[in-house]
Formats: sequence, structure tokens, C-alpha cells
Amino acid sequence: MNAPVLVTGATGNVGGAVARSLQVAGIPVRVAGIDPDRLRETFPRVPVARLDLNDASTFDAALAGAGGLFLLRPPQIARVGPTLNALVDAAARHGVDHVVFSSVTGADRNKVLPHHRVETHLRASGLPYTVLRPGFFAQNLADAYRRDIRDDDRIYLPAGHGRAAFVDTRDLGDAAAVVFADPDAHRGAGYTLTGPEALDFDQVAALLTEALGRRVRYQPATVAGYLRHLRRRGAPLVQALVQTVLHTGLRRGQAAAVDPTLPRLLGRPPRTLREYVHDNRDLWRTSTG
Repeated sequence: MNAPVLVTGATGNVGGAVARSLQVAGIPVRVAGIDPDRLRETFPRVPVARLDLNDASTFDAALAGAGGLFLLRPPQIARVGPTLNALVDAAARHGVDHVVFSSVTGADRNKVLPHHRVETHLRASGLPYTVLRPGFFAQNLADAYRRDIRDDDRIYLPAGHGRAAFVDTRDLGDAAAVVFADPDAHRGAGYTLTGPEALDFDQVAALLTEALGRRVRYQPATVAGYLRHLRRRGAPLVQALVQTVLHTGLRRGQAAAVDPTLPRLLGRPPRTLREYVHDNRDLWRTSTG
């Protein structure tokens, strides 16, 4: 693409990884978010756009001259109609050449998930698009699970004995760059993206134990107990409900399948969870080790 790809959520794990991968691939980038100063600090030589998904008045300026749009749903946004879907409509008005939406595994079939409504709207928009459906992110360990691991030496989830084929957001970023490098080859596609192996949370805890030199355990949670836990941690109700639904799906094997699509897109093996934990082990360090 000659015109820049507008990357939403660029200060987060996924959007940041996509922006960096696009830069490495030589694809023009414009990073977007609600805090332009933070964006400039994170990406000092990249054009910045203020974009607030809850404020449609910011859409046109952010999209002006954009050739592509990388779209993701921030966890705190539950109503996708006036936010993400409205941005898709604005992208159509601006003649954006291609949209890549970062959805979640199974969103094409699970109508409960807000991502399903975005996918449906995107298909009806007339815009050229590609949907990426990653499974559970390795970066959840440093985000949604970090406080429990660091402070309580535990992973506390309603996942039972379910397994997840954790995918690294760095690989998702590289996959998005592959799509934007040749969008016609991926038009209308929906790709399930997973890591190279499915692990249960006892195995994940063992990887953390090995990397940190202290015992980290997996403590299965009940659905109600997990909801209470998230609410006590300050999660909005809808965000807590979506997070609980995604994790209880692990019990039924919804994230256990290892899909061959990601290595095919990348032309190399995806990163393993062991690699991610090793590369980021300082994130879970405490003052005592």
C-alpha cells in the first residue's frame, strides 16, 4: 500500500504489534488512539491520529487519506454499533482500500460475542476485508493474568482442564503485515490463528515456575467465582462477562485445536509460549524474586 494503514489501539499489545510489523515490512503506518502524546512517545517517527471509538467526530480526520484500516475491539467497548461498526461505515465513506479486523476464534459462529456483530457488519459494508481470528494470546499472561501471577503466584480461571493454543501478538502483527502487503490475495478471508501447541493451565503454570524460580500454580475457578473476582478487580460488567464466556469455552475444547494457517501465512513456525514467557519473565517478578 502507498497510503498509510490506520492502526487502532496502537498503544496496546495487538495494535502495537501490528504497527511495528507494518513498519518492518515497509508499509506506511498511521497510529491511532485516544492519547496522541503517548502514541508519539511509543512511535516517535510515525504519523499520529487521535481516534476515540466513543466519539464519532474523531473518525473522519483519523481516516483521511488512509489506504487501510486495522480494527480491533477494546475490551471495555460492548456496544459495537455506534463505535466499531460506525468506524467501518466511515472507512467506507473514505474509500479505504482494505480493512483487517482482529476478531476472536469462533466469533463467526458465536453470536454472543460482540466480535460477531462486527464481522457481520464488515461483510455487509462492501469494503474489501480480511478477518483474523486469533485464539488466546500469550500476552494475556502479562495483561489479564499478570496481577494474579505476580501477587498471588496463581493463575485463576474458569477453564477447567481445557487447553489453549496460545498465539503471540507479535505473530499476529506479522500476519496482518502479510495481508496488507498483498490484500487482494486475502480478500474476504477469515483466518483462525493459533500457536504451535495447545497447553492446559497446569502446563502454563509450570512454564512460569521454571522461568521465575518460584512456584506458580493453576487454581480452577467457578464461573460465579471468576465473575466476582473480575468485578472486585474493577472490570466493567460486560467486559467481565465476555472474558468469562471466552474462558469457560476452554472447557469444551474451543481453543485447543492447533490450526496450520499461521505458519503458512508467516512462512515460519509461530513463537511458542515458552519463548514468550522466557522473553518477558521480568513482568512477573516481585520484590523478592
